[in-house]
Amino acid sequence: MILGIPSRPGLRIVVASKPIDFRKGMDSLAALVMQALAADPFTGDIFIFRSKRMDRLKLLVWDGSGLCLVTKRLQTGVFTWPPVRDGAVTLSAAQLRLLFTGMDWTQLGAGTMLAPAG
Repeated sequence: MILGIPSRPGLRIVVASKPIDFRKGMDSLAALVMQALAADPFTGDIFIFRSKRMDRLKLLVWDGSGLCLVTKRLQTGVFTWPPVRDGAVTLSAAQLRLLFTGMDWTQLGAGTMLAPAG
């Protein structure tokens, strides 16, 4: 289980590489998942977005009955993020746990780069 989200076979954890406007809510982020990441936000996969400040993240996930949005801001320091570019990076459940706690998830091996949408 990841952050209270049950793991399932085929679960994808996708980090959008480009920072977003952190005023965006779940509907705007769901649209961004469909447009920029060419993915379906209603599959139960986990989509992670980063702020320009690098100390904040948002997780968007469909739990089967509705969209959930989790926001976290680190008290000190910044999250480790993939390089800024189009597309996304997929993480393992272990890498997500490290990212969410503010630790360097890249120690567990590089994430998989996804091709940019479009």
